[in-house]
Amino acid sequence: MEFGLSEEQKLLQETVRSFVSKECPVTKLREIFDGELGTEPALWKGLSEMGIAGLAISEDHGGAGMEVLDLALVSEVLGEGALPTPFLGHSLAGLAIEAGGSDEQKSRWLPRLASGDALGTVAFGELDNRWQPEEWTTQASGSRVTGTKRFVPNGSLSDVVVVGVAGGGLVLIEKEAKGVTCETMDGIDRTRGVCELILDEAPCESLPNGAAASRRVRDAALVLLAADSFGAAWKLIRMTIDYTGTREQFGTPLTQFQSVKHEIANMATDVEQTRALYWYAAHALDHLPDDSAHAAAIAKAHITDRAMEAARSAFELHGGIGFTWECDVQMWFKRCMFNRAFLGTPEVHRERSAQLSGW
Repeated sequence: MEFGLSEEQKLLQETVRSFVSKECPVTKLREIFDGELGTEPALWKGLSEMGIAGLAISEDHGGAGMEVLDLALVSEVLGEGALPTPFLGHSLAGLAIEAGGSDEQKSRWLPRLASGDALGTVAFGELDNRWQPEEWTTQASGSRVTGTKRFVPNGSLSDVVVVGVAGGGLVLIEKEAKGVTCETMDGIDRTRGVCELILDEAPCESLPNGAAASRRVRDAALVLLAADSFGAAWKLIRMTIDYTGTREQFGTPLTQFQSVKHEIANMATDVEQTRALYWYAAHALDHLPDDSAHAAAIAKAHITDRAMEAARSAFELHGGIGFTWECDVQMWFKRCMFNRAFLGTPEVHRERSAQLSGW
């Protein structure tokens, strides 16, 4: 039985990794991080030309027709590079319309999303950390929707937004429509801009199969966040190895001290063993529907926690410089913080996994 990645999947990761390394070195990333937009349009254009914008959109609608696992593999590489792009929200919007939309909605939006000509995102979060479909209170009545959504990824740049509404359903809104106000929020991760979306009788279209699609999209989001954290955690480990190999104390590189060696070894072993969690959860979404919700909850909870522990260790092993704005560690640390909180903390998803297991 094959438990590894296929040659095509390995090539996908290496292709994206090469693009990230060439087009967004840390010097450019720092410029974007210090800016206000939280993304770089040229980077998204390049990824779209590679087919990443439509990776999991069906071939009938102009996409590559690949699976959630392929999205997750790309997410890992983007987390490794802390790439400031709208990949997360855009990918989820495509999954939502593909799974829940009408034929007309699919024909209208999916080809444009697949090509990158239109940008999509999802609006799930609400006040009091209400992230899950069963918690949404935004009201959709007929062709109008009213409510407030928070932490909408790249909401100010998106053309279409998939909004979660009371009852667990989904509706489509166009950001430029009357009754839609998008106010930029100051998020912790400056590589992914977020906004508050205020809807006041805004025109909307209901997704016919939105109630079923919303849970699949939520679970896919959990997997993508877990994969992104996995990539970010490994980046922090490598940064720490490089720093402690050149930083000297008493004339000796820090990596020669046994306590430092042990700490780095613990970081690596704690993170690497979680790789299979997100691989399995992503695979389950397309092939093992009975296991998918539980696997996604476990992957999000465990990997984002392990990534934060690795980030804290990286800070400590960088010493005083690690806690400064000038140190690059903070960019990946904050990305891990975002992933841990977005769509619910590990505590939320551990409780969900227990409920799904019948405890």
